[in-house]
Amino acid sequence: MLLALVGCQADTSPTSEDSIPRARELVDLRSRIVEYTAGFRADDPYTPPGEAQRARLAKAVGSLLSGDAQEAERRLAPLGLGLTRLTDTDSGRRYDEIAATGTGASTGWGRLYLNADSAVRWNAQVPHPVSDRDTEALGIRLLEQSPGGALVLAGTHRRAGEDAAADVAHREDSAFHTIVVELQKRGVPGVQLHGFTDSSDRPYDAVVSTGAVETAPAEVAAMADRMDEDGLRVCRAWEARCPLEGTTNVQGRSAQREHAGFVHVELARHARADDGRDTEEAAEALAGLVTAWKSGEPDGR
Repeated sequence: MLLALVGCQADTSPTSEDSIPRARELVDLRSRIVEYTAGFRADDPYTPPGEAQRARLAKAVGSLLSGDAQEAERRLAPLGLGLTRLTDTDSGRRYDEIAATGTGASTGWGRLYLNADSAVRWNAQVPHPVSDRDTEALGIRLLEQSPGGALVLAGTHRRAGEDAAADVAHREDSAFHTIVVELQKRGVPGVQLHGFTDSSDRPYDAVVSTGAVETAPAEVAAMADRMDEDGLRVCRAWEARCPLEGTTNVQGRSAQREHAGFVHVELARHARADDGRDTEEAAEALAGLVTAWKSGEPDGR
């Protein structure tokens, strides 16, 4: 469950040579990520990283966020993970990717993508790719269309392994959670993307909550209002009892501890699929949220 991220600190940054990963590739970013998740299956084996491995990963991600790519590479290698500077053929934008370099347990740990052309101001989290169908595509869209972001992507189906070990939204012993916490420690707010199926007890197009927190900052309320204005039926968890509020989400709880922004968004199929009738409106509202995080303005304008 990794993703690429970029960010350099002013006075303590290493030299520019140290800040650039040694491995570099020219890729179609969307295709690269979609091809990766396409193979996820509910019956796949999955082994979470151990405590020492998670600690090493946290230090590697911290090094990358501080601009020291070569130190990050050194820490990642024993984990079976590598760091690659990607240039997207479609946009020309550059991203840093943390991903498994071969076979083994780390192939199920996921990926991190960081915008390498600007400091990271927000992140999108996809804990249930494939099982929450099209949430990965929505995360990619946010990363591509809103500079300054990062994408944290789980590395297997949520039902893989045994005893819900791969349900990373409810487990702290994962690479996904380790990466999210490192972002939270640096004050980077995140939006976590989920999907639900239609049912009689879910008469909504979107459920928006702030996880363990019972209030919503102005930019989150503005996002929900924009969805509402565009015709989506929105349940706001800070105003009403909603299904799928995400109150047991472990990334939401850690965000509360770290005093970092966190938004849990559940979307109906027609509000997240590429061909969904409300997908464009939902995606634009989410883009407005991350733009607000970048600009400091509640409506992102």
